[in-house]
Amino acid sequence: MADRIITYGDVIDDVVAIPEGPIRDDTDTPSSIHSRPGGSAANTAAWLGSLGADALFVGSVSSGDVARHTQLLSAVGAASQLAGSPVLPTGTIVVIVEGQRRAMLTERGANTLLDPAQVTDELLAGARVLHITGHALLNDAGAPGIASLIRRARAAGVTVSVAPGSAGFIADYGPAAFLEDMAGADILFPSLEEGRLLTGLSEPDEIGAALAFETVVLTLGAAGVLVRHDGVSTGVHAVSAPVVDPTGAGDAFCAGFLDEWVRTSDPVASARAGALVASRAVGVIGGRPQP
Repeated sequence: MADRIITYGDVIDDVVAIPEGPIRDDTDTPSSIHSRPGGSAANTAAWLGSLGADALFVGSVSSGDVARHTQLLSAVGAASQLAGSPVLPTGTIVVIVEGQRRAMLTERGANTLLDPAQVTDELLAGARVLHITGHALLNDAGAPGIASLIRRARAAGVTVSVAPGSAGFIADYGPAAFLEDMAGADILFPSLEEGRLLTGLSEPDEIGAALAFETVVLTLGAAGVLVRHDGVSTGVHAVSAPVVDPTGAGDAFCAGFLDEWVRTSDPVASARAGALVASRAVGVIGGRPQP
């Protein structure tokens, strides 16, 4: 069976600002500022590539940025198929990092044009996993396009995993609508905050049991991970590491999980692998491994 992992969703140019102290109104705040490639699905592909996995990212950027973003992913071992828009800019996010917390100012740009038809049946025939990020629901093809893509993937025997995106996105989109539109996926990777929004419940065990996916991988920050698979819940410890920038840690976790899963199909071992890769991600500025 092919071990290719396709990631489908956003690619972004991140501007990461790390203030040296509290942000002051109406005046300067000394900061370090870094330009980094980002986007949840593209980040996951990049971490997969760095692990030696057969990773393919499918996304959309400005026409003038196709070659640049293709090279950025290739430099860390990931392939890509990028559509180029002659009108819209590449998506951009300003990320303000304060300790272990972030604020993000987002322009999705060409990401809104991403079409599920770009993940062709031919691509699915050579894949083991299709990983979708939640913001793909905001593209012009919308929920019907995502539902069709999930159906095609399942018909091809491809496992479908979903990273919700963010609690703010889920709140704006609607938890019930999100769950309905991602129905049919096999693996869900919510954070605790996202899980609480999706279920209305507070405790990790309750959240895992309430989400109707074969495998729920609930990330709990420093408290580790709760894996719910075939009705059984298992806790996995986090891997402690100094935090430079938490951007992309969840994307890296998904990469580590899926890289292990295609080899072993063991969700607990996969969660341990994901925690290890996430611990590497928080030690670099930006959401991707360094080439």
